[in-house]
Amino acid sequence: MLFPRSSGMLLHPTSFPSRFGIGDMGIEAYRFIDFLVESDQQYWQVLPLGPTGYGNSPYSCYSAMAGNPLLINPELLRDDQLLADEDFANLPEFPLDYVDFERAIALKVPLLKKACENFKAKASPVQQKEFSAFCQSKENWLEDYALFMALKDNFGGVSWNNWEPEIARREPESLEKWRQQLNAEIYYYKYVQFEFFRQWTELKCYANLRDIKIIGDIPIYVAHDSADVWSHPEIFCLDEATGEAALMAGVPPDYFSNTGQLWGNPVYNWEKLQATNFEWWVQRFEAIFSYVDVTRIDHFRGFEAYWAVKRGQETAMYGEWIKAPGTALLDLINEKFGNLPIIAEDLGVITPEVEALRDRYEFPGMKILQFAFNSGPGEPFLPFNYDRNCVVYTGTHDNDTTVGWFNQLQHYERDDVYRYLGCIDPQGIHWSLIRMGWMSVANLAIVPYQDLLGLGTDARMNFPGKPEGNWGWRYRPEALNWEVRDRLKSMTYISGRAPNKN
Repeated sequence: MLFPRSSGMLLHPTSFPSRFGIGDMGIEAYRFIDFLVESDQQYWQVLPLGPTGYGNSPYSCYSAMAGNPLLINPELLRDDQLLADEDFANLPEFPLDYVDFERAIALKVPLLKKACENFKAKASPVQQKEFSAFCQSKENWLEDYALFMALKDNFGGVSWNNWEPEIARREPESLEKWRQQLNAEIYYYKYVQFEFFRQWTELKCYANLRDIKIIGDIPIYVAHDSADVWSHPEIFCLDEATGEAALMAGVPPDYFSNTGQLWGNPVYNWEKLQATNFEWWVQRFEAIFSYVDVTRIDHFRGFEAYWAVKRGQETAMYGEWIKAPGTALLDLINEKFGNLPIIAEDLGVITPEVEALRDRYEFPGMKILQFAFNSGPGEPFLPFNYDRNCVVYTGTHDNDTTVGWFNQLQHYERDDVYRYLGCIDPQGIHWSLIRMGWMSVANLAIVPYQDLLGLGTDARMNFPGKPEGNWGWRYRPEALNWEVRDRLKSMTYISGRAPNKN
């Protein structure tokens, strides 16, 4: 799929304002979509929407296919008579500029459990039928996920390979015993997925009716402590005795880290996956495209070759590149689904083989403007080196904000930026880079919302390699203001990215 000349914003739903301590799918999500429409944007890009685990990273979730219950809006549950205004009495004060995840979880989970009990007791025949239909439609992952989460609670939150051996190994008798014993807990986890997808579907419909398409995100790997690894251990490289990752995912030393990035996820057993005709991956693509319009494949290069680090290493420095059957997988996906709208995250150590795999399917790659001033005129991230089939970003969730990035440059590095730009926009370097991206030949231009607001490093979403303290930035309601809207709308129009409204 080739994108039309267009533009959009990168903002994760947890960043919305909310009186419940974390952004969700309530009124502020709808206000943000209205803001996109009013500023002539056509795309809203989000990070993975799954249920997060340790560190609250959307790239390390308990399921590759489930939704994050923390994104459910309690006020919409109240509108369905599943909660009452009294349930919101004496809400605590939350920070306005970041998510206090522990306190937000402590508030929202009891509300979700109360809504579940009310649904179980009061649901109309129509609602019960909708719930049953949902459970049936998602059965290929929902059954395992709900049981996994119920078991995880039962065993005090420890990783699945530290549960009782019989259930860790998924012995049939043990599975049946626990399904009966944890029946109520399993129902709860199915119910919150039902509510997540119901609220998300309504929000997506609202966006699509206003010609806003949503770009989702597929992390190439899944967390070791996840329903996916527990229920499909044969398709991952695990130590048979301990259940730990025998080969861990990561990348060698790069822009973000001198010792590389050791993610710790188990890499895939691609031979076993291929023997199943990539069944799990087919289900995963079906799942993501059931609730987004476009998807970005994070770490796309792992489909051509992946960096594997043996268990016991403390950094990613000592690993090896191993070939992956990306062509066989993507040919199958094309055969089953047609030419899917996919963006390839092709950053990092990119070889001609990776580029050939990307170009075989005409997937647009990514261009990051903060990387554009490193190597002189031959730098591929400089706009005059782009082809049209790419997506340009000022920065991503892994980068500093543009203002933070610029403020930390050495004087000689700033001089390179000045020479290229000619001058800095009077309203700040962030508008200079936005203009640079918007005026480029790239078919699609995306700006993180922090850059649109001209915020500094305090608003950064993620520091790669830092296990805690990320993913928490939020904006205040007044940030959706007319000055920013009108300036972006004007730039979108003069750069030829505004939608045709005739």
